[in-house]
Amino acid sequence: MEKDFFNDIVVVKRSGQRVSFNPIKVAISIKKGFDSVYEEYDEKIVNKVKEKVLDTIEKKYQDRKTIGVEDVQDIIEDTLKKMKYDDVYESFKEYRERRAASRDAFVVKQQHKFVKAIESLGLKSAAEENSKRENANVDGDGPMGTMLHFGSTVSKEFAKAYLMDNKYAKAHDEGAIHIHDLDFWAMGTTTCTQIDLNKLFKNGFSTGHGFLRTPNSISSYSSLAAIAIQSNQNEQHGGQSIPAFDYYMAPGVLKSFKKEFKQELSEMLELTGFMGFVNFEKIIDVIDKLNSIEFDLDIFNDITGKSDKVKDVFEKAYKNAINKTDRSTYQAMEAFIHNLNTMHSRAGAQVPFSSVNFGTDTSPEGRMVIKNYLLATDAGLGHGETPIFPISIFKVKEGVNYNKEDPSYDLFRLACRVSAKRLFPNFSFLDSSFNKPFLQDGDYNTEVGYMGCRTRVLANVCGPAVTPGRGNLSFTSINLPRLGIKYGIALGERTKADMEGFYKELDDVMDLVKGQLLQRFECQCSKSRNNFKFLLGSHVWINSEKLDDHTKLRTVLKHGTLSIGFIGLAETLKALIGEHHGESEKAQKLGLEIVKHMRERCDSYCNENNLNFTCLATPAEGLSGRFVAIDRSIYGKIKGITDRDYYTNSFHVPVYYKTTAKHKMEVEGKYHKYTNAGHISYVELDGDTVNNVDAFEKVVRIMHDSDVGYGAINHPVDRDPVCGYVGVIKDVCPRCGRHEGEGVPMEQINSYDVCCR
Repeated sequence: MEKDFFNDIVVVKRSGQRVSFNPIKVAISIKKGFDSVYEEYDEKIVNKVKEKVLDTIEKKYQDRKTIGVEDVQDIIEDTLKKMKYDDVYESFKEYRERRAASRDAFVVKQQHKFVKAIESLGLKSAAEENSKRENANVDGDGPMGTMLHFGSTVSKEFAKAYLMDNKYAKAHDEGAIHIHDLDFWAMGTTTCTQIDLNKLFKNGFSTGHGFLRTPNSISSYSSLAAIAIQSNQNEQHGGQSIPAFDYYMAPGVLKSFKKEFKQELSEMLELTGFMGFVNFEKIIDVIDKLNSIEFDLDIFNDITGKSDKVKDVFEKAYKNAINKTDRSTYQAMEAFIHNLNTMHSRAGAQVPFSSVNFGTDTSPEGRMVIKNYLLATDAGLGHGETPIFPISIFKVKEGVNYNKEDPSYDLFRLACRVSAKRLFPNFSFLDSSFNKPFLQDGDYNTEVGYMGCRTRVLANVCGPAVTPGRGNLSFTSINLPRLGIKYGIALGERTKADMEGFYKELDDVMDLVKGQLLQRFECQCSKSRNNFKFLLGSHVWINSEKLDDHTKLRTVLKHGTLSIGFIGLAETLKALIGEHHGESEKAQKLGLEIVKHMRERCDSYCNENNLNFTCLATPAEGLSGRFVAIDRSIYGKIKGITDRDYYTNSFHVPVYYKTTAKHKMEVEGKYHKYTNAGHISYVELDGDTVNNVDAFEKVVRIMHDSDVGYGAINHPVDRDPVCGYVGVIKDVCPRCGRHEGEGVPMEQINSYDVCCR
């Protein structure tokens, strides 16, 4: 009865628009009222109030076909009051009054100063709007972060009200979809980029505030790499990644070595009195032409006259130069890591979200970079803390570092040892079935690079299938569990899932998201090179060197990806058939069918629009809690589906489900090939792996053999509550020497703090 009644009734909105009645909106309105009053409450209450409101509407409007939106809200208010939820009633009533006043203020947007100010900030260039040039060097501290949050809130509402079609805003507000980084819509920013440092280092680059010359030492290379990441962060709403860090840093190692070798030879030849017997200018010329730090010293025989004593000088100078270069490389990697954990971006509101990919450069210089980066990560930050950024990703490849006979197996082993202590690096697998086909011999640009979170770019319907210079444009996620609840057995309305209905609505929602992504893409394309002085002005984005000040951005942004994501596959399967993919082969088969269907539909969008639509295994983050809270208000608590505070991350087997690392990877690994926008699988270990690197490496190999593209291993990391050391602590804290249960003398803490400031 209720179902038929609400199918027929129409809601008249304030604008006069007539829309179908949606009980979900009633639940969301009631939930917002409770959220405004209570931090925690039994969400069954929301469902009870909703049902009472629907009963009232059905009785009062039995003989009518329409109801006004204000009438619905009046009934919600009245129901809250009658059910004695006085605090919620008062809050709901006050909110309605504020919204009414707000609507009056927004009635004519061209005449309202507030809206005009937002239009100026969000839609005009600095040349057109003075306020955007008010302070070119904002000092950000706590207040700036607060201000940016305030701006974010206003920007979201502005985007929903004025920049997107109402159907997209409605779907977002109702929790059918989640438009990520909605607050940056008006700015036209992209999500993330894989930065080609070689392009920046070749001729130097401008940050938009000053020009940096070509680096000439490994320390300068690492400093400029950090600056590039910081500069890029200020022009994107997502993260910055370096896809081939070892290859990019290697020339800096060679430059530093040449300087050190020249200096060592000069000093030692002077000291031994041999300077007058050799042609030092010719020595300099030979050194300048070196293309590796490893070479046969016999190339100097013509200069040394084959004198054994002079050759000894060259050998000692070479060893000293190698040692000093190695030390300089370690210091450069240490500085790079420290910089990215302390330097500010976005007016000081945060450190840059950064990632680095490395592991396949087998040159002596590249190997030196990899080794010292890992050792610097192992050492930690100033107080021994585990570095959060950059998220480091070790690229695993057979023939390079995976097998014991490979030239860089020792570095793979070191990566395992460091990750066993510091949680990083994570591991990407170039030999996976979907990454390997893109590899071209001798071209590291065709090696996949991941953002730390999971995003990847590789295939490209608009140009070269390479990683550097490309990234995600924007992504939106679908509430997959809600579809499972609606068409599955979870509500007890049917004994068998209605898969035809499920796929029909999934396709409808995906079509909706496609339209929303395209609308946002047009906003991004409407900007100009001047809006992104580093990203485009310094030619970070692929082909951006072809832009002029008047060219719209479609010609370059088309190389990025538009991604449709999902979370909660486990809950979706529970809702559909009563078990998730970790529990049965039947559920696994259905799960793969669903995700494959989504990927194939994304591929069809590629062909229709000649743009890179991709399927994303969305990270849960706060989104999973938002979706489940709304769904619980609509459907109540459903065991195994809405009874937790989150939906499970993407296609992951739920963390509460007890299984083995091997089984988890075998189940999840099959989804990686379908989620070409990005993916990650985790293995959670419950003990200290520092002294069991063999076991840690075995888990990495399980990932490799399970066709995982990108994986991480989590394990407990301790924190000393007295001195703050973060890392593995056994009986004695490595930093302060404190035993479990002991305090630390104040003078020891004070002296430590003083020496480390």
